[in-house]
Amino acid sequence: MKKPLVALSLVVLVTVALLPLASGQASKGSDADAVAAITKLENDVVKADLANDVSFYQNYLADDFTGGTSRGTWDTKQSLLADLKDTKNNKTNNEKISELKVRVHGDVAIATYKSTYDATIKGQHYARTVITTDTFLRQSGAWKLIAGHSSQAAN
Repeated sequence: MKKPLVALSLVVLVTVALLPLASGQASKGSDADAVAAITKLENDVVKADLANDVSFYQNYLADDFTGGTSRGTWDTKQSLLADLKDTKNNKTNNEKISELKVRVHGDVAIATYKSTYDATIKGQHYARTVITTDTFLRQSGAWKLIAGHSSQAAN
């Protein structure tokens, strides 16, 4: 009677001991999926900017999004969407991102990158390189940009 009990106890003990390893593997897989999803979103931003795709930003930005610009101003989801709809005063002519890095912390992800662009923003022409940090939150299974900040890059 003791042997089956000892064997069962050993199986339970080994199973419990291996659970953290199994969950660690799942976490790494989901982190890789999150990195791929955020990388795709950041590259899709460039396409949306060049196409002036307002609907992309409607889905991409969290409702309470806040962004600090390299021009020293704040954007909200509402102000950014309004600017995108004003195609007379806002147009991206060229844009490229580089040095993209994504770090995942559960349902939060941080993306950092360099962006070089030529655009008209609120009627003013800008051609510059900026460094950006974007913060994403996974909401209902989708990644949403909740905050971003850009600063003009040093020469």
